[in-house]
Amino acid sequence: MTKALSIDLRERVITAVEGGLSRRAAAERFGVAVSSAIKWVDRWRRTGDVRPRPQGGDYRSQRIEAHAAEILALVAERPDVTLAEIALHLDERHGLKVADSTVWRLLDRHGMTFKKNRARQRTATG
Repeated sequence: MTKALSIDLRERVITAVEGGLSRRAAAERFGVAVSSAIKWVDRWRRTGDVRPRPQGGDYRSQRIEAHAAEILALVAERPDVTLAEIALHLDERHGLKVADSTVWRLLDRHGMTFKKNRARQRTATG
């Protein structure tokens, strides 16, 4: 993702629009995309803020984090439970549809890893 344009530029575009220029004319004058000028002015009028919104980040993990204790208890009860079984459990019990990778990320965040060890390895045949 590219870096957000400066607050100074945003303020100059907004000032020009408030001074009578159209959003398209202000965008052309300052060399920014028309869609950017429209969004900046709209946001300024709604919130009074010209700063760019935060980029990136996680917006959805809180859905599965709400069930973290239940999932961790399920893993503790059945250490051989699969990611697909956990996802199915969440769907059946709570109507929460998540991908196996989402379950994996939750377990990873909580330090649950499933590494191979000698006790679980099969014996090699000669």
